Amino acid sequence: MNQSQTIALYQPVLQSIAQRILGSVADAEDIVQDTLLKWLTIDTTKVQNTKAYLIKAVTNNCINHLNAIKRKKDECLESIKPQELIDKYKELELFNFDFENEVSSALNVIHKKLEPLEKGIFVLREFFDFDYDDLQEVFNKKKDNCRQLFSRAKSKLNQETSKIKSDISNSNFFESFKNSCHQDDPKELIKHFNSELKKNN
Repeated sequence: MNQSQTIALYQPVLQSIAQRILGSVADAEDIVQDTLLKWLTIDTTKVQNTKAYLIKAVTNNCINHLNAIKRKKDECLESIKPQELIDKYKELELFNFDFENEVSSALNVIHKKLEPLEKGIFVLREFFDFDYDDLQEVFNKKKDNCRQLFSRAKSKLNQETSKIKSDISNSNFFESFKNSCHQDDPKELIKHFNSELKKNN
């Protein structure tokens, strides 16, 4: 069996394994493609069990990919400082007034109308000026997916919101938002969003 035949034979099973590990079709395709490209560069005559070799290679590459994402996410959490947002609040003298009365109604609408992932992407982009590269790292979603979710969130918030009257001034979401603004650091808010996503999965 030549290398082309090997790729045609094993690519479906490798794709299935990678997708189960990563939970993403696009990421799985990238990992499998990279693995098979490397396969074309090695001396395959020394490989006794081709299927086992390729499965192990794909599995290891998937694990390395997940570890790399985790490292980037941790670095992102350590480095992001939303100073522009804080400066904007200070210019408006928002902190000289009752913070909760000023923003709770707006956050209430966001909290009630958006799904957890939509809410996380919308708040971090709209209020903390995250770009799509940052959002991709924080939520482990492709940039195009983040753009779609942000657009969907804006559409939802543009709809009629007069029926939403419940108060969230004591909710974890509001407290995390408030603390993140006061501390010039969105770590607490990002942790809140990730916690919500875990509860909904």
